[in-house]
Amino acid sequence: MRNSAAGRIAGIFGWPVAHSRSPLLHGFWLDFYGIDGAYVPLAVAPEHFDRALRILPRLGFVGANVTVPHKEAALEAVDDADELAQKIGAVNTVVVREDGSLHGSNTDAFGFIENLREFVPEWTASSGPAVVVGAGGAARAIAFALVDGGAPEIRIVNRTTARADALADELGPAARTWPWIDRAGSLNEAGLLVNTTKLGMQGEASLDLPLDALPQEAVVTDAVYVPLETALLAEAAERGNRVVDGLGMLLHQARPGFEVWFGVTPVVTEELRAYVEADLKGLPRT
Repeated sequence: MRNSAAGRIAGIFGWPVAHSRSPLLHGFWLDFYGIDGAYVPLAVAPEHFDRALRILPRLGFVGANVTVPHKEAALEAVDDADELAQKIGAVNTVVVREDGSLHGSNTDAFGFIENLREFVPEWTASSGPAVVVGAGGAARAIAFALVDGGAPEIRIVNRTTARADALADELGPAARTWPWIDRAGSLNEAGLLVNTTKLGMQGEASLDLPLDALPQEAVVTDAVYVPLETALLAEAAERGNRVVDGLGMLLHQARPGFEVWFGVTPVVTEELRAYVEADLKGLPRT
């Protein structure tokens, strides 16, 4: 990576943002493709976010990613957003156009689908009911991706029923709310199980979800990537289910933004994954 005065600059907004691995993976691509540019962390408090985002064109930025807690605010701050971002209600990728206007999109859905396709190429959303645990921002992106992919049924399982009901209503007739107290029953005949909550993340409690009713041919994936193998994935693998960790979703969702900002279509390789994994494990990067 070479950062000259003519180099392109992008970054990521968050509060906090030090935990984000986006600078790491974008930096890897900048080096790998020999691009004159930089990708920097932008720690901005919520009360300053709108102003900070609007000033990007004056600072010479070509765009930015947006992570928690700013994704919903970004949708309101950009000049326009694509249809999927509007459906999801959040923006995670911003492009600064030549006229200085800001265009928003949401690539989380893309990252989720591409991650599954990489590790389970034969999987399709239409193969059976999908169980989505959670009803937050990640759940919204994933659920809308499943709707677009033709999932015959989406079962939203969430502790707060009102949030699950609201998401199901937005998703349409394919979606239904499943009571938390009967969450184990939601797995009957399911083709896909997705955990979109923080449960299972390092420092958090594990997801309490018995897998007895889950068909062995079902795919199990987790949006959590610290640790790479959550208790949910370990249990599912032990009983014979195909499992997909959450790191690939992070890597793939970064591809569209990098392409438009830096003019190169990046590839998620084993080398990139190993590089980010080493960082997650606290190992020396090679």
